[in-house]
Amino acid sequence: MLTLFDYLPSQNAWKVRLLLKHLQLPYRSEYISIFEGEGQRPAFLAVNPTGAVPALRLEDGRVLAESNAILSYLAQGTRYLPQDAFGQARVMQWMSFEQDYVGAIATLRHWTMTGKLERRPAELVAMKRSGSLRALRMLDRELATRAFIAGDAYTIADMSVYAYTHRAEEANLPLAEFVHVTAWLERVAAQEGFLHECHPYSIDPFSGGELP
Repeated sequence: MLTLFDYLPSQNAWKVRLLLKHLQLPYRSEYISIFEGEGQRPAFLAVNPTGAVPALRLEDGRVLAESNAILSYLAQGTRYLPQDAFGQARVMQWMSFEQDYVGAIATLRHWTMTGKLERRPAELVAMKRSGSLRALRMLDRELATRAFIAGDAYTIADMSVYAYTHRAEEANLPLAEFVHVTAWLERVAAQEGFLHECHPYSIDPFSGGELP
C-alpha cells in the first residue's frame, strides 16, 4: 500500500490527498509534526532530504517528495494528465507557476494564520503581499479565456494551483475581487470526488513556532 507522509494543515499535502481521492487509491498516512522538528530527524531525512512534507512511499519502497512531482507520477495514464507531449508540458508550465508565484500566497497565509506576521520585516511582508496580488491578477487574466488553467479539461495543474489560491482570504487577500479566479474555484470544487476537507494550523499547538 502507498504511504503518504503528511502534515494535515499543509495544502501541499492536501493536493496529494485530493488526487488520491479522485483516483480512489488506498493509502496509509504517517503524520510528521514538522514544527516539533520531526521532519529534521534522521528517519524522515532518509525519506525526504529536505525534511518537508508531503512525501510518498510506493509499494516497492521507492520514495517521491515534492507535491507536484507526486501529482505528476500518480496522474500518469489517468484523465488528470494529458497524454500528448504538448498537453503535458502545459500542465507542467502551470505547476511551475504554482511554485514560483502562488507560493507567495502560501507564505503569507502561513504567517497570518500562525501569528508570525509581526515577527517578519514589514518590507518582506509587503513583498509577499505584492507577489500574491500579482499571482491573482495573472490567474484572473488567464482564466477569463478558458475553463481550467491548462486548457478545457480539469487536470493536476488545477489541483496544484487551487490548493493555496482558494485559501487566499486566510492571508487577508481580496480573493472575491478576482471574478474569473473565483468562478474557476467553483468549477474545481464541483469536480466529482473532490476533497472539501481542509485543516487549519490551529489544530497543531506547535504551529506558532518557527520551523527547525
